[in-house]
Amino acid sequence: MEERKIRVLVGKPGLDGHDRGAKVVARAFRDAGMEVIYTGLHQTPEQIVEAALQEDVDVVALSILSGAHNTLVPKVVDQLKEKGMGDVLVLVGGIIPEDDVPFLKSAGVAGCFGPGTSTDDIVAFTRANVRRA
Repeated sequence: MEERKIRVLVGKPGLDGHDRGAKVVARAFRDAGMEVIYTGLHQTPEQIVEAALQEDVDVVALSILSGAHNTLVPKVVDQLKEKGMGDVLVLVGGIIPEDDVPFLKSAGVAGCFGPGTSTDDIVAFTRANVRRA
């Protein structure tokens, strides 16, 4: 029996209107053989979590350039847990100051990726850390 592909939801929470990085990462996941769901711009944490639930994803990859990561990301993580999806791997990419990374990791983020991170590194990290049933 063929193993199910890793399912990744790429989300853009908040008011940030720039999605080039999210699209690049989404394409890298797709090219690596993963199934990708892209929610589009201006999503609320609730919309992202609802899409993650409906799509039965293994990974939620959030792209944030607006500076609202310390507010939006914990909301997504908490709501995933509330919906029984606490085992979903949460990744964050974008403009994330190094000083904020420990807070995000303590909130449940598995990996933080800043500008210039190789998409190969993001894909490898995802494959190594996704929890599969």
